[in-house]
Amino acid sequence: MAITPTPLACIVLAHEDPTHVRRLVAALDPFPVFLHCDASTDDDVFEAMTAGLPERVHVLPRMRTGWAKWENVAAEVAGYRAALAQTDATHVALLTGSDYPLADADEISALLTANPGRSFVEAKPLPHPAWGRDGGRSRVRFRHWAWRKHMLRLPVPRRVPRDVVFGGGSQLKVLARHHAQGVVDVFDQRPDLVAFWERVWIGDETFVPSVLLTPDFTPDFADAHAAQPLWWIGWDGTKQKSPPWLGIEDAGRLLERRTSADQSTPYVFARKFSTSRSTDLLDVVDATFGLRTSADDQPVVVAQ
Repeated sequence: MAITPTPLACIVLAHEDPTHVRRLVAALDPFPVFLHCDASTDDDVFEAMTAGLPERVHVLPRMRTGWAKWENVAAEVAGYRAALAQTDATHVALLTGSDYPLADADEISALLTANPGRSFVEAKPLPHPAWGRDGGRSRVRFRHWAWRKHMLRLPVPRRVPRDVVFGGGSQLKVLARHHAQGVVDVFDQRPDLVAFWERVWIGDETFVPSVLLTPDFTPDFADAHAAQPLWWIGWDGTKQKSPPWLGIEDAGRLLERRTSADQSTPYVFARKFSTSRSTDLLDVVDATFGLRTSADDQPVVVAQ
């Protein structure tokens, strides 16, 4: 199998809105994309999302992912595994199907080239102050299940692994190649941790941060990462489980925040976008940053 030379490989976890997913794929040109579509998504939506994609896009085997599911982590790791095997990327980014770049490939490549071996990821040891009164420790201490966007918790404490530094942070991240490989290695070599994390609450916010923060797994992480996020997320101050959808009315604050004084590294991605709510805003982003200029951005008409 040919190895693709690139500074960045992108994993995209998607479950709906094939029109936006295809727009996102085009905006990420020329980076290789490893696309996962939730197995719960209807087959016609999956077909619309994947038919006729360029050769740089690799469709991953489908898993039944969903809100707060462990399978989100499994799909993420499958993306790392494929990206490491099929490219020589120095970095691997994890995006969702509702994300979008705020920079062209040259700017993103320059940022990564200037930071060899360095990850851009939020990974804070628990207790995490933003995660409630106990700082998120109950996420790990008790067994959980997700049901229709509700948390089900078995109120019986369990033993936790003693050789892990538990941490948390955003699902969205850009990992240096050797850090992505380290995550895959722990996933493969520690089935006990995989079994434990299947019942951790929202494992995609804790598994990778915990692997990275554990010195036995990732000894160089403290000196080889930037806690500065690369995503601008349009939180509006209201209490909700997910960020609001962005529209043209958000153009000013999105573009202003991209290079704000308190952001030492410009945001190069943002969320949350959809075809129905965000098309006008995405047109502004494309025009501002010169995105979607290649032949990849050709519509494929598939019945949805």
